[in-house]
Amino acid sequence: MDGFFAGIEQLALVRGLKASFVAYPIVNALHIMSIGALLTSVWLMDLRILGAFRSLPQAPFVALLRRTALAAFGGALVTGALLFSVRASEYAAMPIFLAKMTLILLAGANFLAFMRRAKGGEEPADGAATMLAVLSLMLWTAVLFAGRFIGFLG
Repeated sequence: MDGFFAGIEQLALVRGLKASFVAYPIVNALHIMSIGALLTSVWLMDLRILGAFRSLPQAPFVALLRRTALAAFGGALVTGALLFSVRASEYAAMPIFLAKMTLILLAGANFLAFMRRAKGGEEPADGAATMLAVLSLMLWTAVLFAGRFIGFLG
């Protein structure tokens, strides 16, 4: 597996990213921007599901934020993959990186569970919506903290 990650680090795109004085900081900034948009939209969406912002109609508000979160997740995924590629061997061996990836998978599974329980585009009417929204807040916050620890432990 080490050879696989070493191979990623030797791709032309990755070597160019490493060699560029400008590209890596831009990718890093775009990653932070994507994470900010993702966490903000997730928090607002989940808080609305939990009863905050009652003056805003829940269905369109949550639908808008869900689309925003998905777009931001796409940006974070692309930029995160690029950042990972620069030090793939090192990151893949870090328990905190593996924890972050696990938390992202759990947050994604939580989202899929929420969508599966939604009927006709509406949020689940029972206590499941509350439980899934609280879990979403906890998981995505944990993803953020794990990501920050990567920078300080790596």
